Amino acid sequence: MDKILEGLVSSSHPLPLKRVIVRRVVELAETPLSQAQCRAMFALGTRLVLQGPDAFQRQVGRQVLEAYGRYHRAEFEAFFNRGLVLGLLQRGYGELSCRDPAILDYIQAGLRLIMSCPSVLELFELLQVEALRLVCERPAPPLCARLCQLLGDFPQCLPRGRKLSLAFCQQLVRSIAHFQSQGSREAELRLYVSQVTQVSGLLRSVWKAEPDTLLPSLQELFAVIAAADTPFEPSVALASLVQHIPLQMITVLIMSLTTDPNVKDASMTQALCRMIDWLSWPLAQHVETWVIALLKGLAAVQKFTILIDVTLMKIELVFNRLWFPLVRPGALAVLSHMLLSFQHSPEAFHLVVPHVVSLVHSFKSDGLPSSTAFLMQLAELIHCMMYHYSGFPELYEPILEVFKDMPKPSEEKMKLILSQSAWTSQSNSLPSCLSRLSGKSETGKTGLINLGNTCYMNSIIQALFMATELHEEERTLKALSSAKAAESRKNEESQAQETVHKAQVFAEALCKGSEERTLIERMFGGKLKTTICCLNCKSTSQKEEAFTDLSLAFCPPTSLESAGVKCVERSEIKDGSVVQASISATPAGETPLSSLEINGGCNAITSEGVLKDCSAEPNSETKSEFNKDQDSRDVSSELVGKNTPSVTDLLNYFLAPEILSGDNKYYCEKCASLQNAEKTMQIVEEPEYLILTLLRFSYDPKCHIRRKILDSVSLPLLLELPVKRATSPLAVVSGSWSVDVEISDIGENLAKKLKPSGADEVSCPQLVPFVLSSVVVHSGVSSESGHYYSYARNVTGSGSSGQCHQSKAFSLISPQNKLLAEESSCTVIENELDTEMPKEWFLFNDSRVTFTSFQSVQKITSRFPKDTAYVLIYKKQNSTCGYNTNSANGLWVNGDPPLQKDLMDAITKDNKLYLQVRLRSKSLVLEHKHFKLPQPRVLSAPMDLMTMIPQEVVDQQVEEEGVDSVLLVD
Repeated sequence: MDKILEGLVSSSHPLPLKRVIVRRVVELAETPLSQAQCRAMFALGTRLVLQGPDAFQRQVGRQVLEAYGRYHRAEFEAFFNRGLVLGLLQRGYGELSCRDPAILDYIQAGLRLIMSCPSVLELFELLQVEALRLVCERPAPPLCARLCQLLGDFPQCLPRGRKLSLAFCQQLVRSIAHFQSQGSREAELRLYVSQVTQVSGLLRSVWKAEPDTLLPSLQELFAVIAAADTPFEPSVALASLVQHIPLQMITVLIMSLTTDPNVKDASMTQALCRMIDWLSWPLAQHVETWVIALLKGLAAVQKFTILIDVTLMKIELVFNRLWFPLVRPGALAVLSHMLLSFQHSPEAFHLVVPHVVSLVHSFKSDGLPSSTAFLMQLAELIHCMMYHYSGFPELYEPILEVFKDMPKPSEEKMKLILSQSAWTSQSNSLPSCLSRLSGKSETGKTGLINLGNTCYMNSIIQALFMATELHEEERTLKALSSAKAAESRKNEESQAQETVHKAQVFAEALCKGSEERTLIERMFGGKLKTTICCLNCKSTSQKEEAFTDLSLAFCPPTSLESAGVKCVERSEIKDGSVVQASISATPAGETPLSSLEINGGCNAITSEGVLKDCSAEPNSETKSEFNKDQDSRDVSSELVGKNTPSVTDLLNYFLAPEILSGDNKYYCEKCASLQNAEKTMQIVEEPEYLILTLLRFSYDPKCHIRRKILDSVSLPLLLELPVKRATSPLAVVSGSWSVDVEISDIGENLAKKLKPSGADEVSCPQLVPFVLSSVVVHSGVSSESGHYYSYARNVTGSGSSGQCHQSKAFSLISPQNKLLAEESSCTVIENELDTEMPKEWFLFNDSRVTFTSFQSVQKITSRFPKDTAYVLIYKKQNSTCGYNTNSANGLWVNGDPPLQKDLMDAITKDNKLYLQVRLRSKSLVLEHKHFKLPQPRVLSAPMDLMTMIPQEVVDQQVEEEGVDSVLLVD
């Protein structure tokens, strides 16, 4: 019969006929058969099951085994013995490997047939040992899943005893860590997931039956994912185990892990990163719960280094998981926690910012209810982060546009969310974890790392960096031209011209005084003259003082349209001069806080305190807890109204005459009593760089708090500063001689004739053009919170594009009218300045440096109401130390100002000499290790200039010295 059946299944008969014959053979199993016939049928069925070339033959084999084994159980028990099973598990069957899942299929079918037979107990004991051996050999997912299915149907085959059972669980965990999907198609991935689910389900059964095996299994799991030196990457299939861990164990396990001294930071970092990778596993529940619990546990024990490193490494991966609906809930939970807890730096948030817009568009397009709900949650999260990390307009503008039709959470809600999620410490230990060196950006410039509340210092330094002149260049040019200038003067200048030169030097010495001015004084120093006229006796008192910046108070529009006279009712009079914070020059490093009160058309201005500069910056990165009951924007509307003031308006208000009356009366020495007086201020000497500080932080004496004036201020690109210089012989020495000065006058006689006198002084107003160089912006609603960043650009000196023709300048008119012309009159010149300098503007935001435009500077407050200009730096356009951007003799290097031709020639010459010396001394360098080459002057210039050696110079030296190549090193 076995031969008939074997011939039948291998014949070419039609399939229906074969099925009829097979059905008849199966029915014959009920008839009595000899032991030999039974064994033959069992052997045939086994061969068809294990080696059948097609599904039909394998099906026939299973039918034969089941039918003949059921009716001839004793004979099948003798056939399906320990030797057969052990041979199949260790050696396979014929050409079939012992690791083929078909082997386990056959064994499982055999166990069902002899389940009631005594010999099955012997097979159970055998399978207990073989199952442990199989998992120790790291079976592939198909074989492991088939083994777990067999053990699930026959739990008697599971290893017994605590030791063997624990070893089995631990080895099965490690086997899962080796699982890798063998395909990428949907059907293959579904099969892979089902296989992993089969294995994790068996572990859940074991943990439930033997609870003592759970904790050691989890410890083995942590050991796998914490190992840094493994030759393989643990599979994300381990995530399938997490859903079977009781949630009540989270607290105990996390505490034991975070406080274990044997767990190193590197291991914890590795483990946490791999747990975050588990978010990619579909259908796994509670993964996000464990990840967030571990993040909180690490924060509780102040493991901030781990948290920072993991967040920065994995935040983008977590965000990308939002694209997949199956894992989106868990990914959003982890993303929210990571971003809301990482509040000391915008670095993590800015890693995901570029991906927000495309994801939101995807949510909006699919139209699914679930996507809409997730979009609302995402919008709230992003709004909170943008509120906390204000001051990045070029990054946030696209996000605001895509969220414009969605509700924005209230400020109170955002503050609450942020306060609940931050790491509890936020201590000074955090900056040490952020000491990351960043290279140059696409702009060719490198930003400054925020070391913790240092954004104000960073922004000021970056603004000043763009304002300072390549001073090394100036010194080098002076050294190069000194010999040439001396010889030229001897050959070409007459004795009279030499005398003029001496007079000029002497006059400059008189102006500068006995001490040489410092770099700060030369760049930012100016002079301001204050005049107080007693309205009773008409006597005047004058005082001249130096300033490095001007502090401009805000003013109501009515004061600009009226006579331009300010009424000061409260101030302090010392030594014949009025000390008033809002209108006087301030010492370097201090910014007065003033409060403007509109009182019958006069502005009562008081000084209530001092806001320190960058050395005492007040928690600029932290949250403000005051002013919860009133919006700071109310202050803006009360003070200025609807019209947008300009810097010109504020300067007009600064220079406008003031009436000192009431409690502010001036003590006149001539009248020997307090009298009403008029105070005027004049700029008598302009700086090279004009620093203007807008007094946005005012003190509210009623509420005893500092408020911020959130008014937008128009920033003119070109500003004309009225400077009233005294016309005297001293003032014209550098131009033309006065009629009473003779060439032969030298020494004391000349000094007497050049000495200025009050009778000779004549008001000579001159409009000095300044061009905007830098803008420091404060983002926030108070002086106690917020963020600082700066706009700046490369500004050169006098040039065709930097000149404002005198024909378009405005004359200084009577004090009853405006002292400065509106910036709109120079609109054509501003447009010319801005369009002729492409990519001139940079946005410095701590370590981030990007290109921007002047239009972005102008629109910043309209787009982001909390972002307001705070400090402005203007550069004088007739400066002799500037450089022309259009000069053909200059050379741009990484966006920096060009080098002068004389300096470039000197650098090229030094490069030639350096190359010659280096080539000719090649042998000396090899023989004498301590030989040093002379250092060329090029080393004082940017290292990028090392690449400026002309190719023909290199080729010439290669030919002369007979070398194969030339290598230039920094």
